[in-house]
Order: sequence, then structure tokens, then C-alpha cells
Amino acid sequence: MKTLLILRHAKSSWDNPQLSDYDRPLNKRGKRDAPRMGKHLCEHGLIPDRILTSSAKRARKTATKVGKACGYTKKIKRLDGFYLAPPGVYIEKLQALSNKYVRVMVVGHNPTMEQLVRHLTGEIERMPTAALAHIELPIQNWEALDFSTRGTLVNLWTPKTLFTD
Repeated sequence: MKTLLILRHAKSSWDNPQLSDYDRPLNKRGKRDAPRMGKHLCEHGLIPDRILTSSAKRARKTATKVGKACGYTKKIKRLDGFYLAPPGVYIEKLQALSNKYVRVMVVGHNPTMEQLVRHLTGEIERMPTAALAHIELPIQNWEALDFSTRGTLVNLWTPKTLFTD
């Protein structure tokens, strides 16, 4: 059994219209929510063995803040191919992982995060910024993962449902 954590990047800033979409940073709420989601992972014993993130600034910063807050100490793998990628790109990168990784987190963008949850679980879920889906996959090896794999959506958390402020 493998575990996949799918995290949409935290809320980003639109304050500087000169910045490209790729270079947008986290805003105040995003900087607050990302570590909260990381702490939530730690509290539920869901510290990833590997984190893969889009190379876009807001996704990288989200991955870093979540990783630090949950106690993840390894290097976070940045993937240019995750930016604006379809779900198939995520599946391909996951298939190539070493089987020593049992719990993997991917950090990316919508609509891909919602599509990935739907493809792997059959569930249609809304993923606002900093939403985190916990999926159990009925596979022993990452290379066995494909679009016919039907995992179980164990939980989906959002900052709004977890935190009152």
C-alpha cells in the first residue's frame, strides 16, 4: 500500500501585476496556512517520505513551509514539468519513484490537483488553496500506478475546515 498526499499550493499574491504567474509569491494568508497544513500532517502521522513540487514560486514556497512544519528533513524535488501540467505528468513522475518511498506528497496547481484526485479515487472534490487530499493507493510499487488505479480518498482537509480564523 502506498500513500499519496496531494496538496494545492497556498494562497498567492496578485499585488504585483508585473510578475508572471509563475513568479507569484504567497500572500499573507498563504504564508499562514502552509505551515498550519504541515503541522496538521505531523499531528496525523503523515510526514512524507518524499515531496515533489511544481517549480512555480508559490508551490515551492508552500512545499518548503509545509515540509518544515511537519518535520520533513530531506530535499524537496522541484519539477518544472509540474507547472500547468495535466495529471498524466504527475502519474509519470510518481511511477518513476523508488519503492522505498511509502508516503509521497505532490504540490501543484488547479485544476490539475482536483483532476488527479478524481482520476485516482473517482471522487469529485473541490481543492481550494492549501487543500490537502490523503489517498491510500492499492499498489505495492509506484510503477504500477496508472489511471486505472482506484485509491481511497481517506480525507480532504482545507484551511477553512481546520482553522477558525
